[in-house]
Amino acid sequence: MAERQQHRWGGALAAGVAVCLGATGCSGGARADNAHPGDPVETLRRAAETLVTAGSSRTRTAMEMATGGTRVTIRGEGVYDYRHRLGRLTVTLPQDPAGTVEHRPITELLAPGALFMKNRGAGVPADKWVRVDTATLSDGNLVTGGATDPFAAAELLRGVRTAAYVGRTELAGTPVLHYRGTADLALAARAAPAGDRGPLEAAAKGFATTKVPFDVYLDDAGRLRKVRHRFSFVNTQHEGVVDVASTTLLYGFGAAAEVLLPATRDIYAGKIAEQ
Repeated sequence: MAERQQHRWGGALAAGVAVCLGATGCSGGARADNAHPGDPVETLRRAAETLVTAGSSRTRTAMEMATGGTRVTIRGEGVYDYRHRLGRLTVTLPQDPAGTVEHRPITELLAPGALFMKNRGAGVPADKWVRVDTATLSDGNLVTGGATDPFAAAELLRGVRTAAYVGRTELAGTPVLHYRGTADLALAARAAPAGDRGPLEAAAKGFATTKVPFDVYLDDAGRLRKVRHRFSFVNTQHEGVVDVASTTLLYGFGAAAEVLLPATRDIYAGKIAEQ
């Protein structure tokens, strides 16, 4: 029963994302820099470990998708504890294309192998959470939740195949190094710690291609400040490959990031309505 509910939810939310994602890229206006900061591939593969050392940060996320001539944006904002792999996001859905429906923000708790959501709707009581095993999602929750888990975004860089240093620029007043390249989901899954592999392995199998183009911005301490991934996945409800751009911004390193996961009694065990 739980597995059927998870697949039902994954398909429903993925379909919702396919209807209501939008663009939010940031351009840095990078200039060429004669100083090359080491091997770009090895530098980027260390991004996840550097975040663990940093401890925590605030984060903003945005995911964009165009389908059926519609382009809209899902945005998230919250905090993340990289040492314990725990995060909390408030995800804001856009109005429907007609502009007549406003969706309540969804609270998402991110944990190793799990995604918890409140204000899920679709028949779920307002005081209950929905739990999804991210390893059962065909995208490993890189897309389904409407926001890419910030640590998963860094872990994906363990699978960098090719990368080039573009140059120095500024991001919100912070000097950063801009890199561009391609990561491989399957390589990232193999390189990740055992406890983090499940979602990446699922994405490697479920996406239309394991190749993920990216733009990455690191500060002078090597901390990830911004990453923009471009994913391609097969929409099972609407035939065809859908391209998604996911942008994650990290700032306010060291911010308090206490995340309390819901008790078992607070997790909804009933049937989730189709959307």
